[in-house]
Amino acid sequence: MTTTLHFTKGQGTGNDFVLFADPEGEFPLDADTVRALADRHFGVGGDGVIRAVRSAHLPAGEAALAEDPEAEWFMDYYNADGSVAEMCGNGIRVFARYLTERGLASLDRGETLSIGTRAGVRDVQRNATGFQVDLGRWFLDDTETTVRARDLHAARPGLGISVGNPHVVVALASNDELDGLDLSYLPVLDPSPAHGANVEFVVPSDPLVIDGVGHIRMRVHERGSGETLSCGTGAVAAALATRHWAGAGAPHQWRVDVPGGTVGVRMFPAEDGEHVSLSGPAELVFSGELAL
Repeated sequence: MTTTLHFTKGQGTGNDFVLFADPEGEFPLDADTVRALADRHFGVGGDGVIRAVRSAHLPAGEAALAEDPEAEWFMDYYNADGSVAEMCGNGIRVFARYLTERGLASLDRGETLSIGTRAGVRDVQRNATGFQVDLGRWFLDDTETTVRARDLHAARPGLGISVGNPHVVVALASNDELDGLDLSYLPVLDPSPAHGANVEFVVPSDPLVIDGVGHIRMRVHERGSGETLSCGTGAVAAALATRHWAGAGAPHQWRVDVPGGTVGVRMFPAEDGEHVSLSGPAELVFSGELAL
């Protein structure tokens, strides 16, 4: 039987997604369907696929509602290879724009939209650049990891950071090193995390801090998607790692330049520990129909 899917293509700093609404949870995704939708030659094309489903119709969504009864909508997110992902920082901003522009939710300035994810409930607000999401507490992984990448001379140490999904951040010495990486190949991590990790390569700007804001450049190989033009949670992990390396006196506000644009990162205290937020643009590019 042929199913007609009404979809929307969205992007946040070049990190692009196929989105569709399935409020009652009647169209669960399998890996083959995700790969077909994300295929850039035979499908719509994207770094991931996002299904908008009411939290009450998913087991993970029920957990989100138990955490926050206001989390009506769940971001059912999949990487381009069909694998399930816990969170996506750019994706959740695009998801918020999708919900509001399709009339599925409202979000005026000063208000908060609670969204369920597999990493827990995340709160989104509007700001001057588009949307800002509180990614909650972050955690430092003390595992000593080395990273090898194609066209990178010698293995480098990586710093493990979790912001709801796993990251390993590598500091590079120059823009030439960063630009010379071939991230069409999967970086090799030793030891290899059981569930994989996003890998970020970072170069600090010179000077590192301007007017109290830290500046870095980053490229990323995303778990399940390959190199992307941007990774929101990766930008957050990169800023956290750079602050960690810089030591006392490093700023809590950062600008992260990625191939697809610029996002903002801010660290701030909360009742359960330090939280980190991500801000940046989110756009809906086009909509259409696809027969599956």
